[in-house]
Amino acid sequence: MKLLVPMDSEDTQEGVLVPIAEVKTWGLIDVEEGQVVEVRFFADKEAALEEWPDAIIVSGDYEPVMEFIEQQMMVLVAHMQRSIDDIVEAFLFKELHELAF
Repeated sequence: MKLLVPMDSEDTQEGVLVPIAEVKTWGLIDVEEGQVVEVRFFADKEAALEEWPDAIIVSGDYEPVMEFIEQQMMVLVAHMQRSIDDIVEAFLFKELHELAF
């Protein structure tokens, strides 16, 4: 499972999830069998989308995500989780919420 996350930096320990309007880098987290296999960063969204992410994780319900929905990508909201570790843990335990319109 590949998760696309708008981040404020490429630091896997200190970087946090930010609104899409404030993104500085796109993190692509590869999760297999409950473990983070790899985290890669992309300067632009188009390069990250070439990797075919399964889901995008956003920070709120009112993010501009229509282009991701049109690409059949699952959109999940991390209302409280901000770090990569917290986001992955919430994803694995199904604590992320589906987008509310």
